[in-house]
Amino acid sequence: MEPITFLGLLAGTFTTISFLPQVIKTWKTHSTKDISLEMFLLFCTGLLLWILYGFFLQNVPVILTNTATFILAFPILVLKLKYR
Repeated sequence: MEPITFLGLLAGTFTTISFLPQVIKTWKTHSTKDISLEMFLLFCTGLLLWILYGFFLQNVPVILTNTATFILAFPILVLKLKYR
């Protein structure tokens, strides 16, 4: 694996993992009052656009890390809509 690819995957991994505590906290507490709906709508839209961009470039780190982040961020958005 090229060092630049490894760097991209490592950066994406840390960025993605950062959402895990929020997913767990939101799931356990059923509270989303301090989470901005607009921010998560924009963020999830941005992630989908990054994934699309990654596919056009055939850039595996961009595709994988943004897909993984979306998988963690989207449930927060769903819970925000559910627990309003």
